[in-house]
Amino acid sequence: MTAHFPVVIHHNPDCGTSRNVLAIIEAAGYSPVVIDYVREGWTRAQLMALFAAAGVSAREALRETKSPAVELGLLAGEINDEGLIAAMMEHPVLVNRPIVATPRGVRLCRPSELVLDLLDRWPTGPFAKEDGVLLIDADGRRVG
Repeated sequence: MTAHFPVVIHHNPDCGTSRNVLAIIEAAGYSPVVIDYVREGWTRAQLMALFAAAGVSAREALRETKSPAVELGLLAGEINDEGLIAAMMEHPVLVNRPIVATPRGVRLCRPSELVLDLLDRWPTGPFAKEDGVLLIDADGRRVG
């Protein structure tokens, strides 16, 4: 973390998008605070604060695929935000990731290149995601 520009990432190391976002942050020269929320879990206050800061509802932050959302019946429209938050506290993997916080704001960074909007400097180009998709060209310009 750079003292004048702190970066916090709520990270799931098993998620390719989350790994890509962390790689972008680190390649830009930051040493972020990395919170492995699947291991550490969530509190209601954390979720409420992150969702409010990111401008998303619990439903918008719900990970529907590769999570127990279907098995838990969470995709039904009658489940309110309080019910979703309770489920997210019990099953942290239900929160879509990664969520990044910097002085420029808080955002759910899906797709991973959304993190660039939160940084005051970018990785030196060319820079590609782990699947080879180019994000920053050799001249340091955002691709796509």
